[in-house]
Amino acid sequence: MTQQRVEIYAIMACDVYMDFENSVLQKEQHKFLVACYPTGGAPVPELIQSVTAYGPDGYKVEIANQEFTPHNRNGWIYDRTTNAHWYMVNLATGFLHEGNYTIEVKRKDGRIISHSRRQNNAPSRQLVAGYKQLKERTTASYAPGKAREFQPGASLRQVPVTWSSLKTLGDIDAYYIFRLSEGRSGKEFNTQRLVWWDNIFVQRPGAPRAGLNRDRVVLGNELSPNTPYVYFVEITDSNAMGDTNICIFQPHQTFST
Repeated sequence: MTQQRVEIYAIMACDVYMDFENSVLQKEQHKFLVACYPTGGAPVPELIQSVTAYGPDGYKVEIANQEFTPHNRNGWIYDRTTNAHWYMVNLATGFLHEGNYTIEVKRKDGRIISHSRRQNNAPSRQLVAGYKQLKERTTASYAPGKAREFQPGASLRQVPVTWSSLKTLGDIDAYYIFRLSEGRSGKEFNTQRLVWWDNIFVQRPGAPRAGLNRDRVVLGNELSPNTPYVYFVEITDSNAMGDTNICIFQPHQTFST
């Protein structure tokens, strides 16, 4: 019989510093995310009744059972690379209070499963402060991107993307996550249809230092000719979801083949 159960892989309940260009939202935010294992059968959204996040002082947030979009900022994301679903809500209401957070998933079979973590504010504040000091140099270093255009006639296979890490610029340790989508700008970045991404959370069990001070990736998928691409690099203080206190979303970079 095919297994059709929802089980939690990991959760995130952490600060977000949203530094996307042209955003009308405040930069100091937070998010809740629960990543589920593939069910082996029906997709996760068909098996879930509700997803709820709890925090200190009675804090409670519902994560909707709907497709996540840049407009609703609340729902599920289907990761085609792992055949798995994530549920996430982004809240532009400031950083989290320090303390314990739990995400509870209620399945339609009646079972309730949950994971918890503790948010520590010191690593979050320190990494954001360091990033702010070095932002201009970091943002200008991406290639292809603002620093260098994609060269006409260059190979569309195994394309390298490079940047200057906070370690190189300011001796600040951090982890880096890369996501690439088709699109001409950040507004066209499609979280639901990534062309390729560097998933350090999945890499970590076999590579404990995955993403640490990373300053380049080599795209694992071949690019299409005459196509615009948009990407961004996320900076975190950990490569384990449950240990992450801060995610810094850097400005988008674009190039065309």
